Amino acid sequence: MTEKNLSRRKFLKSGAIAAASAVFMNYPRAIFGQAHAKTRVVLIRDQNALDKNKKVNAEVIQRMLDDAVQTLFETNDAAAAWSKIIKPNDIVGIKSNVWNYLPTPRELENAIKRRVMDIGVSEKNISINDRGVLKDTVFKKSTALINTRPLRTHYWSGVGSLVKNYIMFVERPSDYHYDSCADLAAIWKLPHVKGKTRLNVLVMLTPLFHSVGPHGYNPDYVWQYKGIIVGVDPVACDAVGLKILEAKRREFFGKYKPLNPPAKHIGLADTRHNLGTADMNKIELIKLGLKEGILI
Repeated sequence: MTEKNLSRRKFLKSGAIAAASAVFMNYPRAIFGQAHAKTRVVLIRDQNALDKNKKVNAEVIQRMLDDAVQTLFETNDAAAAWSKIIKPNDIVGIKSNVWNYLPTPRELENAIKRRVMDIGVSEKNISINDRGVLKDTVFKKSTALINTRPLRTHYWSGVGSLVKNYIMFVERPSDYHYDSCADLAAIWKLPHVKGKTRLNVLVMLTPLFHSVGPHGYNPDYVWQYKGIIVGVDPVACDAVGLKILEAKRREFFGKYKPLNPPAKHIGLADTRHNLGTADMNKIELIKLGLKEGILI
């Protein structure tokens, strides 16, 4: 049916649906009651997030997550905050990251799962996965996704980011390696992913700020930042994380040392793909907890 054959009522209804879809994809904060002029991102740090052996303190990470989500959604308790993004009948995939040197901490995965179950989601309807998401029965049926991974430098994309974390939702990840992985945000528009992401948690406990080679890791380039970045906009979270990583590189090397390759996919996720906000001037960054060495 062409547009001219649509009744005015049907046309307006169709337009409203399309507009709502666009709002959700680009600014999901509006769906969850965050009527702010800027995209809200919460950075929280805690001195006790890691012990002297760099082991994650499960109790502290749970509290950090709760405080961040409550602040993000302007509530006084964790249950009220999580109920804004997850419903009891949701089927929830927690997209993690298993890179051997710097995986998503199990303690954080468990903290997220615990709060999802607190809302009333059955454990059988929750899965935590990374490289097997396309074959995971829960992910196949998922109605909601939670995205979490550590920030690190990356051989193909400049940084391993929240936007990049969805590369396992495609059969051939190498198809997205061209031009410094410029179009990773296109993955977020695929039917089995589009519109499902409810929360993003960028792990900044021990970020990797420099590496060489496709699987490069050197403990000299990891530091205890003891933080997480939380938001509904993955691009905004990545933009904040990238600023911190760049500041650490400048501090460590004593001068500006650009990433090679550049992390262009974050900016292009905004300007080319309209996935979210990469402009720091349009991000409301709320900082909680430890301020020493915050770098932003």
